[in-house]
Amino acid sequence: MPRTVDLWVFDLRDAQGARLSDLVGYDVEATDGHIGKIDHATEETDRNSVVVDTGFWIFGKKRLLPAGVIQQVDRDAKKVFIAMTKDRVKSAPDFDEMQRASYDERYYDSVDDYYGGFHGW
Repeated sequence: MPRTVDLWVFDLRDAQGARLSDLVGYDVEATDGHIGKIDHATEETDRNSVVVDTGFWIFGKKRLLPAGVIQQVDRDAKKVFIAMTKDRVKSAPDFDEMQRASYDERYYDSVDDYYGGFHGW
């Protein structure tokens, strides 16, 4: 039975005890293959997220992903598995450090709109 996912909450049940900030530098595996590395992690109250540097996939773009899309963490292999396809990551909103740092609600609203209705695996 699929579980409902709170997009902005990092679920430690599948993380082998890792904190979100421990995942910086880990490879990111989408449901259909490798998509990049975690460049930054934020553990804000009610707004946990990771920034994925997609490297050559989309010309070095960085994408903001709510932490709730993280399905599993393999600490030995330093990999994070997300419940998204590569295309879904590629189409995700660009990471904007200035808007994120200023807690611009419109920025987070646009991210929420993009991921709206996400219920995970």
